[in-house]
Amino acid sequence: MQRRDFLRTAAHTAAAGVAAAGSPLARAASADPPRRRVKVGQIGTAHAHAGGKMDALRRLTDQYEVVGVVEPDAALREAAQRQAVYRDLRWMTEPELLDTPGLQAVAVETAVRDLIPTAARCIAAGMHLHLDKPAGDSLPAFQRVLDDAARQRLTIQMGYMFRNNPAFQFCFRAVREGWLGDVFEVHAVISKKDPVSQRRRLTEFAGGTMFELGCHVIDAVVAVLGKPERVTPFLRRTRPDLDNLADNTLAVLEYPQATCTVRSSLVEVEGGQRRQFVVCGDQGTIDIRPLEPPALRLALQQPRSAFRRGYQEVPLPKMPGRYDDQLAELAKIIRGEMEHPYPPEHDLAVQETVLHASGMPVE
Repeated sequence: MQRRDFLRTAAHTAAAGVAAAGSPLARAASADPPRRRVKVGQIGTAHAHAGGKMDALRRLTDQYEVVGVVEPDAALREAAQRQAVYRDLRWMTEPELLDTPGLQAVAVETAVRDLIPTAARCIAAGMHLHLDKPAGDSLPAFQRVLDDAARQRLTIQMGYMFRNNPAFQFCFRAVREGWLGDVFEVHAVISKKDPVSQRRRLTEFAGGTMFELGCHVIDAVVAVLGKPERVTPFLRRTRPDLDNLADNTLAVLEYPQATCTVRSSLVEVEGGQRRQFVVCGDQGTIDIRPLEPPALRLALQQPRSAFRRGYQEVPLPKMPGRYDDQLAELAKIIRGEMEHPYPPEHDLAVQETVLHASGMPVE
């Protein structure tokens, strides 16, 4: 199977899963108690998504038993202990967590520089992973982690936050089933306005906001179009008086019959409201804007399923939380109740594309 076909099949599987989840049969099945709860811990509180992941894990009481959290940095640990989401949890060392009897999974939520080394230690200990994004700055190191996990039949679920978003799942399904025809254009924007106090942590990596935020939508682009043939980054710095942060970025991804633009900035007023993911084919267009909470407009050249010709709003189910469905999915994968919809080949293609789009070394 060609890589692009493989990735598109994976995207379809993810979309079909959420579409099915809305059916009465699926809702009835979801009410049944799972065979067993997954014992899980979290390593790191430095990642921007760390608190949100722990909040979701603790609320998914039918899926997970949270055994503890690790934060070796004293200042970060003290700050986290003041947050309600970490209240009453057991604070442990990493060896204590990994030696916990029955532990099956770890959410890796460290600073980006520590994600892959931490993931490697967890895989060596036989753990399934929820690994936050992006997957470090070394493609060979990420490849080794993926290979080690595959040898041990362990799952690595990347923390890209739009995979279980119902608008994106609708989009993946529409592309897979040919509703849009041949896709010739994808346009993605994911921006915000960061205060000066938040800029320093992002200067560590040359890719700036493309590396930090753009990776989320690049994951979706690869789900739709596969790995690009060529990537050209444009990294601009609007505040050279302050720092060297690439805070206004664009990447152009080239395919045999399609092009894609990905934009990400940290200086756009109310940027969250203009975040978008647009897929254009010769038989239809999907325009997701904003991305959260998602709103989707669909244009069709001819009727498809329950949708008419022309532009129309598509009703979407309400998300229980940004991370809930994704983490519930991980528990099902670990218990063998479903296949992982995003295989290692996809994650590796995404990471390579992210590095190219960020103007960072790939080897």
